[in-house]
Amino acid sequence: MQIEKIVTSGKFRLDGGEWDVDNNVYFLATGSSDNAHLYIVDPSHDLDAIADQVGDRTVDGILLSHGHNDHCDLAPEAAERFNAPVYMHPDDDMLWVEANGDTPYHQLEDNQQFQLGGEDITVFHTPGHSPGCVVFHIPSENTLLSGDTLFSGGPGATGRKYSDFDVIIESLRNVVFNLPDKTVVKPGHGDETTVGDEAARIDEYIERGY
Repeated sequence: MQIEKIVTSGKFRLDGGEWDVDNNVYFLATGSSDNAHLYIVDPSHDLDAIADQVGDRTVDGILLSHGHNDHCDLAPEAAERFNAPVYMHPDDDMLWVEANGDTPYHQLEDNQQFQLGGEDITVFHTPGHSPGCVVFHIPSENTLLSGDTLFSGGPGATGRKYSDFDVIIESLRNVVFNLPDKTVVKPGHGDETTVGDEAARIDEYIERGY
């Protein structure tokens, strides 16, 4: 499986505030040039740039790590452009509704699996940054797409509505940090890291409170 990435720029809006953000958009791809399939993870901000990356490949689905607008509000347009279903954990439904109204989506479940080219993509529910946050584990590539659950340098922010620092720490301890230390972590924003590097600093994160 190939993991491709582009970076798109736009606005994150929540609680009446607005911030400029750069988002990592990932493409999980496999197959020959004449029969290539992929999943898009967190299409954000720039649908034309995403379409350029997709090219003439078939999009099997759009996977959302959570329901904050910078990760989800382009999803309905992407679904229409690529004729592909959208998947999100239902615990973030209230955030989805804020961004997209009553547009339907398919519900993700903890430990759900998708297959691409005979290889697994496993969904783990990791609440904290938002109630419906998930991560996507690709064992064949020793990689975790962590969304906003884990970054290089610490957990996702928990200072806004629906977020909880204690909950995200438990998600890291009980789910993410149970993966092999050498697992490459590719987050929703910023640079990649590894499970081992971040697990070694969890006491620091707890002491500072973010």
